This record gives sequence, C-alpha cells and structure tokens, in this order.
Amino acid sequence: MGREDQIEEREVLDSIFPDEITDISETEYRILIALDIPDDKEEPPIMLLTVRYPEEYPDKAPFLELSASQNAIPHPHLNIAEDKEQLLRGLDATIEENLGIAMVFTLVSTLKEAAEQLVLDRKAAIVKAHEEAVLAAEREENKKFQGTPVTRETFLKWRESFLKEMEEGRIREEEERLAELKKARIKEPTKLTGKQLWERGLAAAGQDEADDDTVIEEIQKLEVGEN
Repeated sequence: MGREDQIEEREVLDSIFPDEITDISETEYRILIALDIPDDKEEPPIMLLTVRYPEEYPDKAPFLELSASQNAIPHPHLNIAEDKEQLLRGLDATIEENLGIAMVFTLVSTLKEAAEQLVLDRKAAIVKAHEEAVLAAEREENKKFQGTPVTRETFLKWRESFLKEMEEGRIREEEERLAELKKARIKEPTKLTGKQLWERGLAAAGQDEADDDTVIEEIQKLEVGEN
C-alpha cells in the first residue's frame, strides 16, 4: 500500500503544481515554492523543497531538503542556507499529525506560510527598531525644553538665587553711579540744616535792603538837579 499511496499522491501533486514540480527519480522530486510577501518591493523569494519517499511512507516521514534556486536574487530578509534548519524543524509537528496519510501538500503549504511569516516578522522588527530610535531621539530633544519640576526646595533655591542676583545688580549700579560722579568731580549735594537755611534767608533780606537804599539816593539826586 505504501508505494501505491506514493504514486497516487505524486499524481495529485502534479495537478496542483504543474509548473513547479520536477521529478528526480520514481521516489524523489523537487517542488519550487515562490513566496508571496505583501507590500514587498524585492524579488519574491524562491525555495526548492526536495522530497524523497522512504519505503514505508506515509507511515514514516518523508526525507526533506530545502535549498535556494540557483538563479534567485538574494532576499534581504530571508537566507535559505541559514534559515532552512529553522524552517524544516517547524514542520515536525505537522509531520507527526499527518503520519499515515499523504502529507506533502500540507507540508508545502505550512513551509510556505512559515517562510512568509519569517520575512514579515523581520521586516516588522526593522520598522519597530527604526520607530524606537526615532522616539528615543525625540525624547532626548524634548529634554532640552523640559523645565525642572517645581517643589518647595527648588522654589526656595530659585528665590535665594534671584534675590542675590538682584542685590548684586543694585550694588553694581551704585558703584557705577559713584564712579561717574567721581570722574566728573561732582560731589553729592549737601543738604542744609534748618539753621543754615534761616541764616541764608537773613543775608538775602539784608542785600535787598541795601539795594533799596541805593535806589532812593539816586531818586533824590535827580530831584535836586531839576530844582
């Protein structure tokens, strides 16, 4: 029954993959698997899955080998030579679930989905890393515009610094003013006491009386000359 199952499966696969399957021998063939990556600008990755039936297949797992197409353009997010062990190991559970029945189509579908998801995960990781780098740069930039949180301690410290700065400014302005006065040889105006102001007032009044006497004498001289 094993060989009959193998022949029947091979015929079914030929109808599913008419252009992708190539016989190597009666019990061995190769299937070309082209990946479909959404929104991918790169050339679609192409894998070659080689399948060889053991005599006991499907009661025993087929021998599988994964390689890249010789003419395929390398994809930046999938290296089949490095990733094939991970991808083939991912088929173990599917093989165990399908022992006793034809499983190659299921293995091809599972392998294709796993490879496509691997590419998508790697692309997403690159996008995420870029976004995190941009956010980190923005956080660093925003730190330049963030003030220190106001607490009682920070306010008192600011107030002390502010008052000190104001006092230093006042002293500096006073020193500059005195320097200008000294340079111009101008003394500070001296405030007179009440007594000094009173004495100066008497002196001014005496001067006014003397001026009046002089005017009277001049008038008298003019009157004598007219007679």
